Amino acid sequence: MILELEPQHQMDRAALGMLYIRSSKGALVPLNALAKVSANVGPLTVNHQGQLPAVTLSFSLRPGVSLGEAVSAVQGAAWAMLPPTITTSFQGTAQAFQSSIKGLGILLVMAILVIYIVLGILYESFIHPLTISLASPRRGRALLMLLLFSVELDIYGFVGIIMLIGLVKKNAIMMIDFALEAQRKEGKTPAEAIYLGSLIRFRPIMMTTMCALLGTLPIAIGWGAGAQARRPLA
Repeated sequence: MILELEPQHQMDRAALGMLYIRSSKGALVPLNALAKVSANVGPLTVNHQGQLPAVTLSFSLRPGVSLGEAVSAVQGAAWAMLPPTITTSFQGTAQAFQSSIKGLGILLVMAILVIYIVLGILYESFIHPLTISLASPRRGRALLMLLLFSVELDIYGFVGIIMLIGLVKKNAIMMIDFALEAQRKEGKTPAEAIYLGSLIRFRPIMMTTMCALLGTLPIAIGWGAGAQARRPLA
C-alpha cells in the first residue's frame, strides 16, 4: 500500500506541517514544531555515498602518466584544497588499483612465510630455512633495475619479484643440500662443505640463471602486442 497526499495539498508547503511524528514517549508531534520549511534554490538530485552527500569528480590520464602517479597527484590536491570536514575516496579503476597494491604487500610477506614453512618441514630445522632466506635480499636488485629503467612497480612487477624469490631460493637450496650431504657423509666442516657446494653447484646455478635471463629478455625489451605492460615482469 502506497500513501500519498491529495492533489490539492501536494504543491502546498504548509501541508508539510500537517505531518505528525511520533516522539520517544509515544506522543504525536507536528513536523512544524521541529523543523522550519523555507523555499530556496538547490540541486535537482543529491548523490550519496555511504549515507553521506557525495560529489563525483572524474579524471583521465595524460600520455605517459601511470595510474599510481595520477592517484598520488589527486590525493595531494585534495589534501591541499579541501577542508578537513570533507572526506575523500576513490571509486572505479582507482579504487581497484589501491586495493591491489595493499594486497600485494601482504601477498609478498605470505609468500616468504610459506617458503620458510615448507623449507622448515623439508630440512626439519629452523636454521637452514633462515640460511636459505639470506639470498632473498637480492630482490632489492630487481627494484634497482626498475628504478634505473624508469619502470613502474605494478602487479606484473610484484609477480616478477615473487618469482625471483623462488628462483634465488632454489639456487640456495642446491648449495645447502650439497653442503649438508658433504658435512654428514664426508665429515667436512660447515665452512668447507658450503665452499665445496658453491664450487660444484656453480655451473648448474649459472645455467639456470642464464636460461632465466635469456628467456625473459624478449619481454624486457618489449616486443609484441601488449608487451609494454609486461616489461616490469622481466
